[in-house]
Amino acid sequence: MRILIAEDDFASRVVIKTMLEPYGDCDVVVNGKEVIEAFQLALMENNPYDLLCLDIMMPKMDGREALKWIRQIEKENKVAPRDEAKIVMTTALGTPRDVIDAYYSGGCTSYIVKPLTKEKIRNILNELGLLTPDQV
Repeated sequence: MRILIAEDDFASRVVIKTMLEPYGDCDVVVNGKEVIEAFQLALMENNPYDLLCLDIMMPKMDGREALKWIRQIEKENKVAPRDEAKIVMTTALGTPRDVIDAYYSGGCTSYIVKPLTKEKIRNILNELGLLTPDQV
């Protein structure tokens, strides 16, 4: 599995990457603009990401805006809905407005409220069908 992690906080980046590395190859970016650049490059190289973990609050472009761009890029590249990247929003914000914005306005696949744990990560990956039988 190919994973892109977008997190501006260094400690959180390290923790998320450490938790996700057993499940696939992880790339890390620090803001929404870098997310879009990495996502587009992966599509151009015909090696798209299977999973994106986007922090909502990031500099230059927040995760919600990056999410909208990513879904638009997929439409422009005629990516079938079943082949769209799984996008999990990660945030310290747990308010209903943030959840509604991420799910219904942006098109994210799932949502995790920090602090992240191995169990939360594993459960989300399992729910999204991204784990192999030996990882479940």
